[in-house]
Amino acid sequence: MRVGTLEVDFRIPGSDSLKAKRKVMASLKDRIRARFPVAVAEVGHQELRARGMIGVAAVGGEGGIVERVLDDVLRIIESETRVLVIDVVRDSI
Repeated sequence: MRVGTLEVDFRIPGSDSLKAKRKVMASLKDRIRARFPVAVAEVGHQELRARGMIGVAAVGGEGGIVERVLDDVLRIIESETRVLVIDVVRDSI
């Protein structure tokens, strides 16, 4: 069994309130959950209106499959026009 995690730190330049941030975060988490069998959560910057951090965990029988899923999740986040990715941390066991 392989476990992979992805932590993505990003800015939300157009967000001028926590309500606007929550809308972007919810949309992004919903898109990821709809396409991939992963766990997704907001894991940081909850109190900041223009910053976000999403954590993703994937489990699979083979490391290659887990890595491809995390690559695809990262592509979805990077393709979101409302966010600007600052940092990405990956880990696998």
